[in-house]
Amino acid sequence: MIGNSPRRFARPRRAALVVTVVSLFALTLVPSALALKDFSVFSQCPTSNPAVNLCFFAETTGGEFAIGGTKVPISETLVFQGGSILNEETGAEKFVGAANGETLSKTQLKVPGGLLGVVASESLPKFLQDIINKLTSEGLAGVTATAELVGNPAISRTNLLFQEGVALSLPVRIHLSNTFLGSECYIGSKGSPVTFQLTTGTTSPPKPNSPITGAVGELEFRDEFQFVIITHNKLVDNAFSVPAATGCGGILSLLVNPAVNLKLGLPSGSGHNTAILEGSLQNATAEAVLKG
Repeated sequence: MIGNSPRRFARPRRAALVVTVVSLFALTLVPSALALKDFSVFSQCPTSNPAVNLCFFAETTGGEFAIGGTKVPISETLVFQGGSILNEETGAEKFVGAANGETLSKTQLKVPGGLLGVVASESLPKFLQDIINKLTSEGLAGVTATAELVGNPAISRTNLLFQEGVALSLPVRIHLSNTFLGSECYIGSKGSPVTFQLTTGTTSPPKPNSPITGAVGELEFRDEFQFVIITHNKLVDNAFSVPAATGCGGILSLLVNPAVNLKLGLPSGSGHNTAILEGSLQNATAEAVLKG
């Protein structure tokens, strides 16, 4: 168990770093009797691609997205899954999406305040806060935000483990859903995505944001070291920019788009937004998954 002690790897030479990562994430021993149970989370690993040698499954269960002046807490589980092609000599990885196409789950997160933008004062008793927030965030006024992939993610287990550089790059658009907003209300697009450059290290954002630091988490090895579980992981980015919303309100978009952008503070430049993803990661070799 390495626990919360990534500094023991702090600044090794690059060759030693790659060897260490490969040894952690690319072991190929014979599966144990528990393999079928353990490896079931990798059911959508793209093992039909013979070049894929690692499988990946992550759940984000906490954190938040802060865009402009609006904070959206991660109150539902986000799932990110797939596989990668690891170059064992350089440690470089190429991400391959989930076999069923559901690489990033389309999890709807409630936007506090909904269309009205009304959020209860924290000075009120908790039960009153809950009542007010429920009334303004649900029903006809309720708005949900769903991150949808619009490009291929990039992953680096080396950067994740050693808290250096980008561990996970996610190009997304954010779908805002509400009866009044229509079905085509988006922040970002394939041509102009919101790109999270997430790290377990420390960010270097422009002002007014200040640096924030992620966490590798605690490592646990199972099934004769073929299966690595990382808990209490935290990925962060507060240097990304966010474009204006488009397509909101259908035939009334010329009126609704400006209203949505005013409420959310869009477009929002780099240094005014934050993404914090807290959860767990699971890694296994594709060979072990196939044998399991």
